Amino acid sequence: MNLVLVQQSDFLSGDRILLRDHRLRQIREVLQAQDGDTVRVGRLGGLMGEGRILRLDEESTELQVNFDQPPPAKLPLTLLLAMPRPKMFRRILQHCATLGVADIVLLNSYRVEKSFWQTPFLQAEHIQQNLILGLEQARDTVLPSVRIEKRFKPFVEDQLPAIVEGSLGLVAHPGNYPICPHQLTQRVTLAIGPEGGWIPYEVDKLVEAGMQPVQLGERILRVETAVTALISRLF
Repeated sequence: MNLVLVQQSDFLSGDRILLRDHRLRQIREVLQAQDGDTVRVGRLGGLMGEGRILRLDEESTELQVNFDQPPPAKLPLTLLLAMPRPKMFRRILQHCATLGVADIVLLNSYRVEKSFWQTPFLQAEHIQQNLILGLEQARDTVLPSVRIEKRFKPFVEDQLPAIVEGSLGLVAHPGNYPICPHQLTQRVTLAIGPEGGWIPYEVDKLVEAGMQPVQLGERILRVETAVTALISRLF
C-alpha cells in the first residue's frame, strides 16, 4: 500500500481521521511509522495529500490530514472483459485500478462458465475492496466504473456501438490479425475474451459493432497477463 486511502466514515472532524483496519497494520508494520511521522493519504474520489500521525497504538491511529494534490489522470480506456475465473477476477480488478483503467464492463461469453456469475466477488462491496487495493498501490483515489452485462448479444448490438463511437475499438484475439498498436493517446475501447478466447460468432459481432481484431503474437496468454500486457502496450 503506497497510499492510505480514507473515506467519509473515517473522519472524526474536518481534518482528523481514525483508522483501525488493514491501514493501521500497514502504517505500523510496513511503514513502521511513529507518532509525529507523515504518510501519504488520499480521500476516496477526491484529492491526495499528507497525514500527520497524532497517536498510534496497537488498536488504532489518529491522523491530521491535509488534501491538496489531484490524483493521476485515468487512461482513456473502456475495457470490455469477459467474466474471468473468480480467483483471477480479484487480481484483474486490482491490476485495472492500479493501471488507471477508467471504465470496466464485465461481459458474458460462450466460454464463460455459468458458475462464474455466482461468485460473491461480484458483490459491490467485494468489487470496491479489490479496486481500492489497486488504487492504494498506484497512489490514486478515483475508482473505475464497473458495470455487469450478462447478455452478450443485446449489449453488443444495442449499447456497444455508442461506446465505441469516437474511440479506437480493438478486440484482442489470437490469429492472423494486425499486431496491437502501441503508445496511443486517443480513446480506446478494448475487448478481452475469456480463457480460450472469443468464439468466431462473438468476434464477428464485435466487429459489426465497430471494433477490429488485433493480436500480441504467437504466445497464448492467461487473461490476467493479457490484461496487463495489452494495457501497457496501448498506453
